[in-house]
Amino acid sequence: METSAPAQPVIHFLDRRTPPHVFTLILLAGLSALVMNIFLPSLPQMADYFGTSYAVMQLSVPLYLLCSAIMQLFIGPISDNIGRRRVMMFGLIGFMLATLGCIYAPNATVFLLFRIMQAVIASAMVLSRAVLRDLYTQDQAASKIGYVTMGMALVPMIAPAVGGGIEQIADWRATFWLMFAIAGGILALVFWDMGETARPSRNTILGQFKEYPELLRSRRFWGYAMAAAFCSGAFFAYLGGAPFVGSEVFGLDPFWLGIYFGAPAVGYFTGNWLTGLYATRFGVNSMVLWGCLANALGGTLSLLIFLTGYGSAETFFGMMTLIGLGNGLCIPNATAGMLSVRPHLAGTASGLGGAIMIGGGSGLAVLAGMLLTPETGAYPLILIMQITALAGVVSILFVIRRERSLALQA
Repeated sequence: METSAPAQPVIHFLDRRTPPHVFTLILLAGLSALVMNIFLPSLPQMADYFGTSYAVMQLSVPLYLLCSAIMQLFIGPISDNIGRRRVMMFGLIGFMLATLGCIYAPNATVFLLFRIMQAVIASAMVLSRAVLRDLYTQDQAASKIGYVTMGMALVPMIAPAVGGGIEQIADWRATFWLMFAIAGGILALVFWDMGETARPSRNTILGQFKEYPELLRSRRFWGYAMAAAFCSGAFFAYLGGAPFVGSEVFGLDPFWLGIYFGAPAVGYFTGNWLTGLYATRFGVNSMVLWGCLANALGGTLSLLIFLTGYGSAETFFGMMTLIGLGNGLCIPNATAGMLSVRPHLAGTASGLGGAIMIGGGSGLAVLAGMLLTPETGAYPLILIMQITALAGVVSILFVIRRERSLALQA
């Protein structure tokens, strides 16, 4: 049964004795999004610089996502044990060192190695969610996560355009120097503003990992986790395939690719705004269901448009706003549901749920990159997105059915 948390925790900005301000959490979540996609318009230039193929450099997306998934398995339990603040600061420092490695990499192999190490910034996303669940009840946490990720949605909306603009006037390293500078500023903010929110644990770190089976036995946890994974899977497939579709299928230059690429973030911003407004009113299950349905609708309409011969850059990227809307409705609410199944394991649940979501996403990004060719056009990507969206609908319907069954047994 869910335990209650203080409805209105006392928070003072730049006071380490109180929990972090929502502004700090927005920046932490936003940094995770920035790192994922700001450099994508520069991938062709990076391939030329390192003397390798686009396909090799495109591995910087799925390899990063895969390592991010693995790291989240450890970040959550460790933060449950030693605290959110300490893990967050180590994560930011590690990310800055990895970014320097990317900048000074002598070849593509070394670059990809340090790019993988950049995935330590996953701690920013995991811990920003866990902090909110430390402070609020399930529906309140969903609303707060919605507002935090609404602010975060601004980053992927403008980051590809910024990256494309930087690529036009400077080389690809300038993008990574920007990441380094932003991370340094956020590290200083975390030091001065982020008080500890995790409840003291008597468990050792090894003991904390041994509590994973408690989550793995929960059917509701799996339902929420898979709903989030499948819904976001459409977006991760988009990350892996959209740069190719935009540049090779539709012939967009890096600047316009960056502009079009941010289309899902418009819907994502709107979905998170609606979550912030209505999560406490309608509950997380309804919000997740609506999000999965919006996600599926976007893929269906895009497929129908291409089948009727009207597919274009405008219609392809335009329909991605519905994919973003679905993610904005689904992910914060499914995350709040995951974290509330076992509230005392909020960090562990955040890490495991994130690992499932990101791990599946990395596989879909690889699959999209493998299947797309100039001959296939955008069809493989659209079909992958449609299948995963429909699987998300099935997952949340399972959760709703499970909760009704538990209510009848009570």
